[in-house]
Amino acid sequence: MADGGLPIKIRVVHLHKFFGENHVLCGVDLEVRQGESMVVIGGSGSGKTVLIKCIIGLIQPDEGEIYVDGQEISSMSEREMNEVRKKFGMLFQGGALFDSLTVWENVGFGLRQHKKLSDEEIRKIATEKLALLGLRTIEDIMPAELSGGMKKRVSLARALAMEPEILLYDEPTTGIDPVMADAINELIIRMRDQLNMTSIAITHDMTSAYKIADRIAMLYQGKIVEVGAPEEIKNSTNPIVQQFIHGRSEGPIKVI
Repeated sequence: MADGGLPIKIRVVHLHKFFGENHVLCGVDLEVRQGESMVVIGGSGSGKTVLIKCIIGLIQPDEGEIYVDGQEISSMSEREMNEVRKKFGMLFQGGALFDSLTVWENVGFGLRQHKKLSDEEIRKIATEKLALLGLRTIEDIMPAELSGGMKKRVSLARALAMEPEILLYDEPTTGIDPVMADAINELIIRMRDQLNMTSIAITHDMTSAYKIADRIAMLYQGKIVEVGAPEEIKNSTNPIVQQFIHGRSEGPIKVI
């Protein structure tokens, strides 16, 4: 469980991002502690995916700063950023597996790109990571033969293969049934507890958010409007938070 005395692993300071005239991130401030599971909630179009893509360096912010282990990354060169990215693993919403590669080749893709390892060594690591997630004897199967839940786990195995310090989850339970969603939630908790990984998950699934989060941050109209432990978010007096977590559609609420 994350602790207030633990060091800050990721710090986002006054982050802004425009796409044309669309001001998606409007001064986001967020701190994530070492070993903490942070969940960012918010409606569609609130900027959740843009935020984590800025954190991993896939999108350049227009204003503000992002610190990873005390290093400011938004002004880094691409070469410097590639080194920082080695600290990250990411589970994309759709899994983003390569259809033309087998399961083990998918899991080992990052290793092939960044490590000088033989096919035998890569396959061994891939098999170990798949087994960690309860996937055995599927190394030579093609992604098209997998269920949605299995694809999610293979994608997670790929993220783990590089032994990252930080895991980013983009809507980890979207598109899968409730039983498999709960299994994914349990895996996320296990990654935190057994491997002491720092993680940021973005979701609109409150069942998942309450289960996996040490703290929850609410993103609304491009800003973080509240951060707290799951119980604090449940009992928040902020009408924006209450409207979202209860799924009510009562028209827009202005941020004061």
